[in-house]
Amino acid sequence: MNEELKLDFTHHQAAHCENGVASNLLKDKGLNLSEPMIFGIGSGLYFVYLPFLKVNFAPGFSYRPMPGHIFSKAARRLGIKIKRQKFRNPAEAQKALEQNLKNNIPTGLQVGVFHLTYFPEEYKFHFNAHNLVVYGKQDGEFLISDPVMNETTRLTEAELERVRYAKGVMAPKGHMYYPTQIPGNPDLKGAIIKGIKDTCNKMLAPVPLIGVKAIRWVARSIPKWADKKGAKTTNHYLGQLIRMQEEIGTGGGGFRYIYGAFLHEASEILNRPELKELSAEITSIGDEWRDFAVAIARVYKNRNSQSDVYNHLSRSLLQIADREEAFFKKLKQAVK
Repeated sequence: MNEELKLDFTHHQAAHCENGVASNLLKDKGLNLSEPMIFGIGSGLYFVYLPFLKVNFAPGFSYRPMPGHIFSKAARRLGIKIKRQKFRNPAEAQKALEQNLKNNIPTGLQVGVFHLTYFPEEYKFHFNAHNLVVYGKQDGEFLISDPVMNETTRLTEAELERVRYAKGVMAPKGHMYYPTQIPGNPDLKGAIIKGIKDTCNKMLAPVPLIGVKAIRWVARSIPKWADKKGAKTTNHYLGQLIRMQEEIGTGGGGFRYIYGAFLHEASEILNRPELKELSAEITSIGDEWRDFAVAIARVYKNRNSQSDVYNHLSRSLLQIADREEAFFKKLKQAVK
């Protein structure tokens, strides 16, 4: 395709790629929803612990649902239809993307991070669930709106194909998506309440693998890891825990800040002042998650002189779990 295609698309920076892409694609179609609103309606706040699943030789931890679930849930609750496609053949994937551009459809893509040429080297790692928007093509290069970047950028055909067909866990397989139908007057209030209730139900779930109970399980496991596996393995596990918290799309602390912004917006829309108070509370909990990450980093780098350091980390995480349990119980009551 030799012709120039540059769609009338406005780039907005965001804290998290999936929320940012969803917000940008919807804004392009006239539905002005913020990143926090997408995150909250899509029930993005989450925690899961999978000790039997090893990722990089450490247990599986996640502070978010599976990639794509946030936008899909938000869309369903707002009555938005999304088309998703995957392609075995890279040539077919590029053809479909270029056809979308011809049809004036900015398109979301799932890609691998490691080979994104515009990412700083320190941010490159093997993670295949990053999201970006392609909104045009000029001089043989695709125009990219990556919501975690300050400005738009470009990728050559070969560079884009490489990240669309990154290998490994959650391989994108050319995954592209875009909204096809947006209601003129979506039930925003109803969607907000559904999103909040779903988040509360998951964080207060009775099973030990998800939510507050999973956080407590991890907390109580930290001293046990140290006793059974030694400091080296325990520190590796803890490094994985804060990597998932701080590097994989904002994670634990950052997600609490986004959720606080969501509750602040929701308070105005629903006319429920108590949500504004809860917004401040979850933001404060986010600060505790960040302090916890800093404490682990000191242990990991052998800069912590506390003799009982693993028990201290365990107590800190148990305190976070207690605060989150109390928070989600109050939040559930607020939208009852």
